Amino acid sequence: MISVTVYSTGPGCMRCTLTCRCLTAASIPFTVIDLTDQRNAVHRDFVTDELGYSEAPVVLVEDDPQHHWSGFRPDLIARLAESSLAQGSQR
Repeated sequence: MISVTVYSTGPGCMRCTLTCRCLTAASIPFTVIDLTDQRNAVHRDFVTDELGYSEAPVVLVEDDPQHHWSGFRPDLIARLAESSLAQGSQR
């Protein structure tokens, strides 16, 4: 099973909300990290300094800094769901 992390700027971010809805609809489990929470400053630094993003959401797949994107990308979520299904059928 793949692991997905969504770095969000909270429920007021429509792109973040839509991304989470699409992941849920695609039955892809995910964790949300709210970058506006001061306790998540390390994550905010990771998203901005390491990954180079300045807009949310940022989606990171499998803790792999090579497999990530920013913004609402239903096309990439669909591709992720397809690859997840393919991996599941190989087991």
